[in-house]
Amino acid sequence: MNFPILSQHQTDLLNAFVAKQKIGAQFVISAPLLSMDVSAFDALANYWLEEGSSESGFSLVGIPFRKVIDGEFLIQRVTALRVASELDE
Repeated sequence: MNFPILSQHQTDLLNAFVAKQKIGAQFVISAPLLSMDVSAFDALANYWLEEGSSESGFSLVGIPFRKVIDGEFLIQRVTALRVASELDE
């Protein structure tokens, strides 16, 4: 799955990381994992929260961890749940 915010390299990193997880496993996706700064990851995480991410093999669970940067609360990492997707075919 491609996201408009991610480069091809970042998409490949995310897909490879998600594919390693067993279905039903919870795991953390963070800005450093995708080689992103926190403000870019915040935009991506908000996209996932609004549009969903299950087509990519995971759905977000819990409350995103936020970090204060320049007086703004930005999402730095999210907890995800591995679900079946096109990655498994």
